Amino acid sequence: MQKTNKISSKLYVLAENPSIGNTYIAEIRDVEIQTDRLRFRRNLERIGECLAFELSKTLKYISKSIQTPLGIADCNVLEEQPVLGTILRAGLPLHQGVMNVFDRSSSCFIGAYRKVNKGGAFSIQMDYVTSPDLNGKTLILCDPMLATGQSLVLTCKDLKSRFKVKELHIISAIASTEGVEHVKANLPEAHLWIGAIDNEMTSKSYIVPGLGDAGDLAFGEKL
Repeated sequence: MQKTNKISSKLYVLAENPSIGNTYIAEIRDVEIQTDRLRFRRNLERIGECLAFELSKTLKYISKSIQTPLGIADCNVLEEQPVLGTILRAGLPLHQGVMNVFDRSSSCFIGAYRKVNKGGAFSIQMDYVTSPDLNGKTLILCDPMLATGQSLVLTCKDLKSRFKVKELHIISAIASTEGVEHVKANLPEAHLWIGAIDNEMTSKSYIVPGLGDAGDLAFGEKL
């Protein structure tokens, strides 16, 4: 018999609930702890694990009889594995955390970045997409910083133009209020799983207080 958890979410914010996840969020923000790249990546990974666990409560499960050394145990297992996607490069540690939870899932990778134009304005460029078949699949897309939401919306719309995605989930460590509203307006079907939401952004679209550049903190400054 199929069992479906009744918990559902269009917007889940980890920081609004007491858990060890809030410690990981505090540490990725802390300028002193940020100097340890290994710890920064691991904390992003752990935030991904926390959010993936909460997300897992909304998926569909089936009952399966499992042979143990002493008998038969009836267990609930996932009906099907989701596909895990991430935007390179900053999304890799968060993606790893989600992959630690959904460890039998396939993955897709997207190269998208801001191209800064004269006067400080920017456009979103997509260079690279590699993906398994997403038709009829649940897609979980990871992006550590949801600032304006433009690159995320562009990425999702590109994937939706190629595939008929059954269900869309987005996981971010830190989001801006503006980014969340942009995603909700342009991807109303998406479920958002966020570590924490900040209200402000700079003129260069950095989230305030945020944490800085997640990609640089995880992997080093880029040219």
